[in-house]
Amino acid sequence: MPPEAYTKTVLWTMFEVDAMPVQQLKNFLDNNHVKYTTITHSPEYTAQEIAASAHIPGKELAKTVIVKIDGEFAMAVLPATTHLSLSRLRTAAGVGDAEIASEKEFEKLFPDCELGAMPPFGNLYDMPVFAAEELTEDDKIAFNAGTHSELVQLAYSDFEKLVHPKVVALN
Repeated sequence: MPPEAYTKTVLWTMFEVDAMPVQQLKNFLDNNHVKYTTITHSPEYTAQEIAASAHIPGKELAKTVIVKIDGEFAMAVLPATTHLSLSRLRTAAGVGDAEIASEKEFEKLFPDCELGAMPPFGNLYDMPVFAAEELTEDDKIAFNAGTHSELVQLAYSDFEKLVHPKVVALN
């Protein structure tokens, strides 16, 4: 195979892998008749960088933090501008132990996503979702769509309808 053909094959394969989680999420939203917008941005890895790159206010960008509550995985979803309070999470969940999971602990739970770019749809991964009260204050939220270069933005009411998060004070 000539080098040019190999390069094209590798790039095409990389594109297909990168597009896969985004397409699965879009299919889920389409099947549930949810209106959404996708926002492509340069690859970024922190919530604040993503918000800046995508030109979205940090309070409207929902970041997903994987936590362990009494040893079971869950999602804490909060605005990019805030930090998770584990004591508030423990209180909200009514448990004695809550900690932030390490990437090593949860990487295999999201095989269709780039590490750290999980969408906040715990229902798709069989885990509970705790959403910060602040997210309910805006009409729309945006979040990673499984990659570090694409977001999905939709009405918060649609997110709530599909995910059924427990809305709590998390920061």
